[in-house]
Amino acid sequence: MRWSAHFEAILNMVNVGVHVVDKQGMTVYYNETMAIIDGLEQNHVIGKTIFQLYPSLTVETSTINLALKKGIETVEVMQTYVNMKGKHITTINSTYPLYEDGEIIGAVETAKDITRVVRMYDQTLELRKQLFDTKKKERISPSTAVYHFSDLIGDSTNFRHAIAIAKKAARTTSPVLIYGATGTGKELVAQSIHNASSRRPQPFIALNCAAVPKELMEGLMFGTTKGAFTGAVDKQGIFEQANGGTLFLDELNSLDLLLQAKLLRVLQDRKIRRIGGKTEKEMDVRIITAMNIPPEQALQQKVLRSDLYFRLNVLHIELPTLKERKADIPILVEHFIRKFNDTFMTNVKNISDDALQHLLQYDWPGNIRELSHAIERAFNIIDYHYETIEKDHLPTSVSERSHFPQVEGPTRFIATTANMSLPHLIEKFERDTIIRVFNECNRNISKTANALGVKRQALQYKLHKYQIRK
Repeated sequence: MRWSAHFEAILNMVNVGVHVVDKQGMTVYYNETMAIIDGLEQNHVIGKTIFQLYPSLTVETSTINLALKKGIETVEVMQTYVNMKGKHITTINSTYPLYEDGEIIGAVETAKDITRVVRMYDQTLELRKQLFDTKKKERISPSTAVYHFSDLIGDSTNFRHAIAIAKKAARTTSPVLIYGATGTGKELVAQSIHNASSRRPQPFIALNCAAVPKELMEGLMFGTTKGAFTGAVDKQGIFEQANGGTLFLDELNSLDLLLQAKLLRVLQDRKIRRIGGKTEKEMDVRIITAMNIPPEQALQQKVLRSDLYFRLNVLHIELPTLKERKADIPILVEHFIRKFNDTFMTNVKNISDDALQHLLQYDWPGNIRELSHAIERAFNIIDYHYETIEKDHLPTSVSERSHFPQVEGPTRFIATTANMSLPHLIEKFERDTIIRVFNECNRNISKTANALGVKRQALQYKLHKYQIRK
């Protein structure tokens, strides 16, 4: 078999391993990426058979041998094997027989290295199992859920409505689907539901479906049986680890459609079967799922099965964005100041009016998580003796926003009482009252708040809402 220099150069540039053998299984081509994956040198591999290179493989488990002897194509299959130097390797392989005049003359295998990823998830599962086992022995709750409803801060109507549904969800074991943009606190709500439910003493397992390669997801979810594939061992999946407790699947729309079908079956039958297993195990797991795109959009884009959606959407919780609940920004800022004072051992007491106004007019695409990072950033750069967060302590994306227009008095309300609804009349009265008392107190926010009997943060929000500035 002859190879052109240009073709060989191209194959050495790709980030996928390429291994070509002749019909006797002798290596005739082996690119640089495959050499890196296997930890071998190219000149030591050429001319060696697959069983010399990978002594852990057999005629039944080697996909290259199956391609040569039986013409079997193998597409995207995970293999774990040991090479001639004793190195354990896990790859996703695709293997194809090569034909000439209808006769098999060799085989080509491509490989993607996932050794580190597999090792990381194996270690995570093992550490989690050890943690649960230790806690059970010490009669401590094995749950990893640390948040409670008391940790969820907000007074806005749409946020209180979402939390009210979540609290009701804690009374049942029905599936819950949480929709909210990134950073709105979906896992915090899921943990709070678990901790307020009868499953509180049992495990809470969280898995981000977008963070796991699809080739690993099935084994991670359902576990594996020794011999299921090359290098497979008996191993629990997260369903077994969450048995009796709660399983939280974030970014459900990133889960492969085939696995969505298997998840649906588990929900219906309440049984799981490990990969390669012959028996099913009964499971008692409450499922809470979350998505950062609207369910209707996921269905339209065909990244979410409709039958799974209807099965999971028994209880629906929609978390508002921070832009939709800006009234909560002052009390959230107050919470983060207390939190980071403990973390940084500082004594920051408040935030300036100017800085708060910038927080209130910013759109917050990253939601509460971004707000938390903004306050944390301020704590990192504020001088140790400072007690007030100023505009310059905030991230540039926030601090460079333009100011609100100057508003001098109640004359800005153009509508007359004759054509105003009751809510508008109430808002007009509230605004006029705040402006009057604000002027009487020489535009001092603290004195005005005391005179009106409201918190300083609440008054700051009202000043922003009605565009009242010093």
